[in-house]
Amino acid sequence: MTMAITMRAAGLATAGLALALTPVLAREPEAPQRQAQTDPALRMASALVARMTLAEKLPQLLNVAPAIPRLDVPAYNWWTESLHGALGARNTTNFPEPIGLAASFDAPLVHDVAGAIGTEVRALHTLARQTGRVGHIGTGLDTWSPNINIFRDPRWGRGQETYGEDPFLTATMGVAFVRGMQGPNPDRPQVIATPKHFAVHSGPEGTRHEANVFISAHDLEDTYLPAFRAAIVEGRAGSVMCAYNRIDGQPACASDLLLKEHLRGAWGFSGYVVSDCDAVKDIADNHKYAPDGATAVAAAMRAGVDSECNNATLGDTAGLEDRYSEALRRNLITEGDIDRTLVRLFAARYRNGDLPGLAGAPAAVPVSAIAAPAHRALALAAAERSMVLLKNDGALPLRAGTKVAVIGPLGDATRVLRGNYSSGLSGPPVSVLDGLRATLGASQVTLVPFGESLTDGDRVPTAVLQTPDGKPGLLARYYNPATPLPAFYAPGTREKTVAAVKYQTEPVATRIEPDVGDRNLDLARVADVHRTIWTGFLVPADTGSYRVGLSGAGGTLELDGRVLSDRRKARWNDLAGMTTVKLTAGRRYAIKAEGSGIDLVWKRVSDAPAAELKRAAAEADVLVAVVGLTSDLEAEETGVTVPGFAGGDKTTLDLPADQLAMLDQARATGKPIVLVAMNGSPINLAWAKANAAAVLEAWYPGETGGLAAANILTGRTNPSGRLPLTFYRSVADLPPFGDYAMTGRTYRYFTGTPVYPFGYGLSYTHFTYGPLTVTPARGGAEAGLRVTTRLTNTGDRAGEDVAQLYLTFPDRPGMPRVALRGFQRVALRPGEARTVAFDLSPRDLSSVATDGARSVAAGSYRVTVGGGQPGTAPGSTAIFTARQSQELPK
Repeated sequence: MTMAITMRAAGLATAGLALALTPVLAREPEAPQRQAQTDPALRMASALVARMTLAEKLPQLLNVAPAIPRLDVPAYNWWTESLHGALGARNTTNFPEPIGLAASFDAPLVHDVAGAIGTEVRALHTLARQTGRVGHIGTGLDTWSPNINIFRDPRWGRGQETYGEDPFLTATMGVAFVRGMQGPNPDRPQVIATPKHFAVHSGPEGTRHEANVFISAHDLEDTYLPAFRAAIVEGRAGSVMCAYNRIDGQPACASDLLLKEHLRGAWGFSGYVVSDCDAVKDIADNHKYAPDGATAVAAAMRAGVDSECNNATLGDTAGLEDRYSEALRRNLITEGDIDRTLVRLFAARYRNGDLPGLAGAPAAVPVSAIAAPAHRALALAAAERSMVLLKNDGALPLRAGTKVAVIGPLGDATRVLRGNYSSGLSGPPVSVLDGLRATLGASQVTLVPFGESLTDGDRVPTAVLQTPDGKPGLLARYYNPATPLPAFYAPGTREKTVAAVKYQTEPVATRIEPDVGDRNLDLARVADVHRTIWTGFLVPADTGSYRVGLSGAGGTLELDGRVLSDRRKARWNDLAGMTTVKLTAGRRYAIKAEGSGIDLVWKRVSDAPAAELKRAAAEADVLVAVVGLTSDLEAEETGVTVPGFAGGDKTTLDLPADQLAMLDQARATGKPIVLVAMNGSPINLAWAKANAAAVLEAWYPGETGGLAAANILTGRTNPSGRLPLTFYRSVADLPPFGDYAMTGRTYRYFTGTPVYPFGYGLSYTHFTYGPLTVTPARGGAEAGLRVTTRLTNTGDRAGEDVAQLYLTFPDRPGMPRVALRGFQRVALRPGEARTVAFDLSPRDLSSVATDGARSVAAGSYRVTVGGGQPGTAPGSTAIFTARQSQELPK
């Protein structure tokens, strides 16, 4: 930390104290008021807000905005999630985790995926209108996606949600997602996109609510802000979510640097800002930047936050608006501040069509659009393009007739496919086992059950569940609270759980459900907080040992009258509570599950996995080892502390010890090993690189991921993904996790030797690159240039290559070793050649000085175009010179 940063942090802390003591002074009207005469959405919103009473205004500042019947304003909940699939009351399409989408290096694909998700988000809104459940999470016409934080350290549990470690790749994918989600007209968005978390937010999870991140001006401009700038300036995102952490002493949701200087100042943002959930509360409670809740909400509002997400809204919102009333009473904010904020929020609801009357607003989407067959086909294509072939000694593709033994804890797993920010409500999941049986034939593929593992826990399928009267599924009874919730969730008593609520003795709804899971949003009579009791039977198809239990929180499970899982004190994302039991094929085991927010999960396990592996290997030609992690281990702020993981983050890059032991046992059989890795972050693949015959990185690939993997393993699909991350050997190769300086991190600044480098990926065919032609713009290279090359498929099968353009900059302090500045996915038939052209703007050519100034620096540049980083794949290089420096705006 430099002295300049120290003094700046001290100054900001003093400013926070002054805010607590100084009344608000009159300020000039801001953009919404000035633009109201020309922007019809702002004009309509201004007119609506002018008719509202103060008592009606204040609750609208929270993510749960209640209805205003007097003004015909329906309830609205700004909390909608659709990171890689819409989350709601129906089975929606689950696409690959964003880190997998990043590995596609295919911006048009990400655009199309986001468009499909947006269609399903609008269809869920239609469903909520039909059932009267507007105001519930997952029913709004905005979404808190994409996550465009930089995945700077492989330990971060939420890195799976991002588009990787490179600012250019992240910016390009982020813009594609925003444009796909919002549609062709950002002034009339089909769904408002919300890039998050602004900014400098990428772990550790355990300290995110109080972390004070000191960051250099160079790293801020060079690494952490480019993707957000692109999403706002190029993508025209309608919303932004501010982060939990502090930046140089100021909370991100009260940051002058981020929200005023960059967002609304340099970038001209006119949309609305939403806080991460409890981030405004953290301003006082954890950061101690403000002395109390009233001052905290004032600090956020005066910095530019428009909508506060508060986790208390998961129970009841009673009293949450009192902090704003107190801030008004103490002159920390004015009613004009509130009006300005509400105009932004209501203008958004007019623009996306939630409120009627604005010409050109998007039309409603029918419920039938949810999980459309075309979306499932797109999910399969996305999964195939996301997977990265890292090694192949000739074992792949698997030929017809090959006998395969599937080993490892994830071979038959389906929960792992979904990644995080997903629910069990998706299309039918396809495991790697299922995919291989579909492509090679069931008789050619044998499963070797694994022993008990941290990765256990797949949703129990409907096929093995029976209602009390013998129908598929379980009988579900829904009970509403007997007393209005404010009696249980009054201010000051929010720590009480849903378990404390007294429920009615008679169900308000009864129906057959396919499994244990929340599917009640299409039942108008069921309250948001409710109790569900599922009853029926578990009827296994095979005799053996099973791990059975519940995931989620707030429920219990009984099997034949024995309590197997009690989740009433668990956190929502703790590891599943499971018990190993012996089950007999065809026998009916009575089930009773009770609660909400839970899933019934199980996993077939072996009592002697090493012996079973040895027997299966003797009859197999190839062992397909499906190993890795799950998004229950690497995750968002959990209470999980087990070897290798703490609070959602990783403490090692190694696979779990039981998986490493299994791989050694597999190697001892002498049969070739094809390793398929499922994970959302870099893991140490040194063992696989040295010992496996082939390695396929599959990520968390979505509902059709097992079929996508099988299509690649069997050669039906040519592998074409590229790593969006550096795969290191050990955390010992990296700076401390809590250090946000970029020195020694990512391919741009890491000087060591990775196991596999950023941009790397193999194919079943071969590509060559011709010499580069560099054509400067009329004003010289500093004004932009075009780079062209000839790409040829010299192999014997069709395939796609990802042509990547890298720059090496003139030598000056702070320059990256090399930096991605362009990429194109190109499909070629055997022997086909195509000219590939890259047009580089001054911003593409720019770099950042140590003081944070961005410019096209004068001097000599090296440009390389190839199938990976310079020196790691076939490619060509040229040199060009910028004659004079050119400064660029923030």
